[in-house]
Amino acid sequence: AVMGLRLAQRANGVSKLHGDVSRHMFGALWPGFDPADVPITSITNGVHPATWTDPQVRELAASRLGTDDATACDWTSDAVSDAELWALRGRLRAQLVADARRRMSEAWDEQNPGVPAPPWYRELLSPEVLTIGFARRVPTYKRLTLMLQDPARLRALLTDPERPVQLVVAGKSHPADDGGKRLIQLLVEFSQDPEVRGRIVFLPDYDIGMAQTLYPGCDVWLNNPLRPLEACGTSGMKAALNGSLNLSILDGWWAEYHDGRNGWAIPSADSAGDAAERDALEAAALYDLIEHQIAPRFYDRGPDGVPHAWVADIRHTLATLSPELSAERMVREYVDRLYVPAARAESTVSADDYAPARGLAAWIAHVRRAWPGVHVAHVESGGVDASPHVGEELRVRAFVELGELASEDVAVELLHGRPRAGEELADVEVVPLELESHDLGRPAVYTGSVRFERAGAFGYTVRVVPRHPLLASHAELGLVALAG
Repeated sequence: AVMGLRLAQRANGVSKLHGDVSRHMFGALWPGFDPADVPITSITNGVHPATWTDPQVRELAASRLGTDDATACDWTSDAVSDAELWALRGRLRAQLVADARRRMSEAWDEQNPGVPAPPWYRELLSPEVLTIGFARRVPTYKRLTLMLQDPARLRALLTDPERPVQLVVAGKSHPADDGGKRLIQLLVEFSQDPEVRGRIVFLPDYDIGMAQTLYPGCDVWLNNPLRPLEACGTSGMKAALNGSLNLSILDGWWAEYHDGRNGWAIPSADSAGDAAERDALEAAALYDLIEHQIAPRFYDRGPDGVPHAWVADIRHTLATLSPELSAERMVREYVDRLYVPAARAESTVSADDYAPARGLAAWIAHVRRAWPGVHVAHVESGGVDASPHVGEELRVRAFVELGELASEDVAVELLHGRPRAGEELADVEVVPLELESHDLGRPAVYTGSVRFERAGAFGYTVRVVPRHPLLASHAELGLVALAG
């Protein structure tokens, strides 16, 4: 990763949170820069709707909304009634139940040739019960067995006589991941408890074919990784394309897309004393959400048998998330923000038999040699006191020693924001300072001002960074001179 970041001019995380985590992780490669200035951006992953949207969803969109592109429909339209949308969700759930029963029976026959499957295999799951899905790789941080933290509480949720819940789980561990295999074993053992069998199943041999039925058929999609270890996660995206609601730790893509109407956020116990305490707290929060919010909303039916509040959430999910979670949006962002700028940069530096590239390399070498002679000698300010009022103006004059560099080689900037612990600033804004004078043998003088739009304590500093039209960012070379 370090080599890639050193050699690449552009880098990105695959969700906003992943980008932020990466800037903090690799900030040491750009010493002197705040994490917000570290040149790692983010483009959130997307999924391919044509692959992951069930044909029945597309058929309903085509017949009622004028297009089979379910990501381009107005799902809030009255053209699709609540009853129709709820009936669709029922068919998708029934389709999953039938597929799960078939797969479990086939797995039994393969493992027990000539021995009939137990009669209760024919009654695995129910097409009428609130269905929660969980399927993915099984590394430890994804916490496949968090749901088993309190077996008695989970058992009560699964067997509730009025608001039952069922769990469909699938996954694979790496052949060398003994820990992952053990997690799967624990889940399978729990699912064979006579009291809950039929309400929780683990589907073996997880693959794309299984996923294409599993994602659409679940009413709720569960994701409970250790925040912030999930870079993005796309399983919940695939479920959302079919109107499933998400139940997840605010990690990966969910941290930026959860809006309170498209699912539920499991609180993170980041301040827990140890991993065991954290798991216990977050599992308790998961059970609480299912018991007190999710199950009641699902089973709150109108006179027509339709849970209208739940269907409103389905509409909102389809209308707001489908376009955002599409791979088309993702690819467009990559093209506009990374690929086209990179292609233009390559075209520029390769012109005239790479003369611009050689010139840039020579300039970078010169700047690196001369940078030890660059520093902010003195800063003068006026116009405000320690707690400025809205509308007041801070005026700054910075005296900068440039050494062997010319004023064209650098940018001098004023950084201001709210002070926090130590000497750090929060909500930093950057204001370029203008060159006022640069007399031979004397520091260059830069001036500028900023008008405050909020009152209260503030802090500021001045920095000098390299400037060249072929640099992708001021932080690219990792060189900065800070006042003080």
